[in-house]
Amino acid sequence: MRPPQTTYTDELLADRSAHRRYDDGREEWRRRDGANPNLVHWRDNHGGSGTDEAFARRIVKRTYAAGGVRYGRDLGYGRTVWGQGEYVMVNRTSFGGRTGAILAAIGVTSLAVTAAQLPPVSLSEAEEEELRQQLAQQQQAQGSGSDGGGADSGGGDDGGWHDDGDWSDDDFG
Repeated sequence: MRPPQTTYTDELLADRSAHRRYDDGREEWRRRDGANPNLVHWRDNHGGSGTDEAFARRIVKRTYAAGGVRYGRDLGYGRTVWGQGEYVMVNRTSFGGRTGAILAAIGVTSLAVTAAQLPPVSLSEAEEEELRQQLAQQQQAQGSGSDGGGADSGGGDDGGWHDDGDWSDDDFG
């Protein structure tokens, strides 16, 4: 399947937050949580707000402050599929996202979304906690906790918003 794509770009701001601009006119202001680098707080130009949380297995949980949860899965090349393939977000800021957009434009079929790549429809609290623990173990095994399947360490002058070429380059898609 080839779900519709929405592209976005991220701009690092002086206060170490990020301003995300989508090609459909939406905008988000995103700030990594100081205590949990796997959590990003966001608010948008339509009055919405919430959090994005990275889990193991490249799963992302979007929680809306007004209620509701949606799951996504990072596919690589700066792409994240949401829901059961309703749409794919493509990070045009990252090298991976630009590469993915070029490959899709020339018709590379490996960028199609398969059923195995779709995120879960829902997760129990116990399943979420298990995925948090798996991510923590991955980060610990990699040393300083930078990357490990979805989260940057948050250290350095960029506040954790950087393009390292791996799947975390879109900061929770």
